[in-house]
Amino acid sequence: MPPREPELTIDPELLALLSKADIALGRLDGAAEALPNPDPFVFMYVRKEAVLSSQIEGTQTSLLEVLEFEAEALEPEPSQDLEEVVNYIAALKYGLHRLEELPVSLRLIKEIHAKLMTGVRGSDKTPGEFRTSQNYIGVAGEPRARFVPPPPEEMWESLDNFEKFLHDEAPLPDLIRLGLAHAQFETIHPFLDGNGRVGRLLITFLLCERGILRRPLLYLSHYFKRYKTGYNDRLQAIRDAGAWEPWLKFFLQGVHEVSLEATGTARHIMQMREQHRELIVANLGKRTDRGLKLLESLFDVPVVTGTSVEKHTGLSTPNANALIQSLVALGLLKEVTGQKRNRRYIYAPYWALFSEDEDGPQKSDPATDAQTLNESTGPHSPAES
Repeated sequence: MPPREPELTIDPELLALLSKADIALGRLDGAAEALPNPDPFVFMYVRKEAVLSSQIEGTQTSLLEVLEFEAEALEPEPSQDLEEVVNYIAALKYGLHRLEELPVSLRLIKEIHAKLMTGVRGSDKTPGEFRTSQNYIGVAGEPRARFVPPPPEEMWESLDNFEKFLHDEAPLPDLIRLGLAHAQFETIHPFLDGNGRVGRLLITFLLCERGILRRPLLYLSHYFKRYKTGYNDRLQAIRDAGAWEPWLKFFLQGVHEVSLEATGTARHIMQMREQHRELIVANLGKRTDRGLKLLESLFDVPVVTGTSVEKHTGLSTPNANALIQSLVALGLLKEVTGQKRNRRYIYAPYWALFSEDEDGPQKSDPATDAQTLNESTGPHSPAES
């Protein structure tokens, strides 16, 4: 199925969801800009997206492990799962930087894939190159596969149509175009591995390229993981029956929900920052200045050790440890290792805002139009390979 702009029935429900999603995105953009320093907030979402998007494909790495790795406080050496998440973060940051000089295109997508897959599982499957053999969604082998993407000789026509669609100037709401593009990419499945992760990164890059968000703050892996069955069913319904509208409603509902959650988190962070500053000022006495300095650093890297606190504050080892214990007593830091030596501490209230739902169970489908789904799409299976 070469991707092309489908004939859509834009009914009142779809229009209402589009409006709600647009408004929620605008509020998220404004809430982020109101933060004293939005960059740490953005980067926490980048980390969370990397963890959740990778978990969809079966990795077991947690957000805490990523934070410990970045703080150079992880023992033992990073696992293969963690290396995949680190690659995801690097690919996302690389892609956002490349957007300054290169539009979202097949060239950029290949570059992102190379960053994502080099040196990790799947690195033997031609990172940065489109496939030259058949792949499958679900169990390998056509009779048992849930979906068979276009064979290589047809894939190139599909990719050409896909790239033209991205830059088509015909009037179409941006979020509709983004939803269609994601579904088209996942249907083409142009790589031997990593298609799911690249397809989710594509949403972020398009949001930023089109100026919908000034900062990369919307990450739908949280929503896709929560409703994984509904996500797979809707994509399959497109392939089986051309049912684009149920997918777009699902996608727009996700944009709306995730935007509201992120906006609430941004506002909570502003309140929390002021409350914790006041707590430090009221309780730390002569250590107040160093405590405030440490607090600000925790929004960037929420995991610390005695050594890192010494570097951040310039305190001696005993005084750095005393400052840590003061913040533990105030409920701001929490020890996460249970060791007498090489202890690690996390800025617990801040981390809690991002760690919830990280490993939670899938939830029931949010849609009200479940009857429009194709009911015969077969058993669910991972859809990335």
